[in-house]
Amino acid sequence: MFKLAESKERLPPNQKVISAILDWGVQHPGITKKLPNLKKSDWRLTVGGDVESPLELDWEAFMNLPQTESVSDFHCVEGWSVLDQRWEGAVFSTLVEKACIKGDAKYAWFDCYDGYTTSLPLEKLMDSDVVIAHRLNGESLPQPLGGPVRLVVPKLYAYKSPMWLKAITFMKGDRLGYWESGIYSNTADPWRDDRYKH
Repeated sequence: MFKLAESKERLPPNQKVISAILDWGVQHPGITKKLPNLKKSDWRLTVGGDVESPLELDWEAFMNLPQTESVSDFHCVEGWSVLDQRWEGAVFSTLVEKACIKGDAKYAWFDCYDGYTTSLPLEKLMDSDVVIAHRLNGESLPQPLGGPVRLVVPKLYAYKSPMWLKAITFMKGDRLGYWESGIYSNTADPWRDDRYKH
């Protein structure tokens, strides 16, 4: 278990450590009144936009992608962090390679089964710790935390790690997603305390 002094050194500004993501609760205010409850057999992920080879992955095809394990800290814009979360899934860059992204594509747009949306620059998605995750801490990803599949982008606030992932669209220009169209920053850098639009 981590020591408090060690955790403080790892925390971005104005964050506090909690022991588990579910300790904060499973409220998703303003996004959906009913959380998606998808069976793995019904889940699909489409990958399109500025690509040479569009993809539609069912569960078997997704699990046939190279799988990895990535341990990282998880920072919520609401002020809490959970350390040493062990995610398992496919590295995002694997999809970039399989879909053959066109050279002028600089951003990815994410649609989720609850209607949530967000976007990210491709340069933020190519790190080895960015995972399309289906397991957390040795167990299948719980439905309240985005199961069966969510994106995990550890270096940014968690609203850039969309849950219940449904579709990825690569594009030349950026778009503002659900929270970025409202109150939160589009860059979402925890180490700069970059929470809100300026």
